[in-house]
Amino acid sequence: MMHMTFYWGKDATLLFDGWKTTTWLGYGLSLLALFLLAAFYQYIERLRISIQTASAVNSLDSGVEAPLLSTSGFVKSRCRKLAVAASFGVSSAIGYLLMLAVMSFNAGVFIAVVLGLTVGYLVFRDVDGDVVAAVARQNTCACA
Repeated sequence: MMHMTFYWGKDATLLFDGWKTTTWLGYGLSLLALFLLAAFYQYIERLRISIQTASAVNSLDSGVEAPLLSTSGFVKSRCRKLAVAASFGVSSAIGYLLMLAVMSFNAGVFIAVVLGLTVGYLVFRDVDGDVVAAVARQNTCACA
């Protein structure tokens, strides 16, 4: 039966019926896997922001000397857009998987995911870089 409140314990079913933890070793390895997946989520987000920032800065660099009809710019723009879309898709999928894991209501799973997101943010995300990305897109709202 599925828990509807937070509980502590090594017995948990995560994401699908085949991922059940019944031993402390299995539970610990599952928490480690979720921690790493949450940190990887932050890495993918940073990668997406870096690609967006690079494309925004490059589009601002195109000055008067830039040719009006340039196929190389179009191809680069499409490749960057595809890379941003792919990283967004991977990031969304990982985010939903983490959410579903937390919905197991196991307190250890919740803590592992939150710590993984926090450590991943500290390691992979640059607060100044995020602000530069918002400014480079010429967005007047700093919250975007």
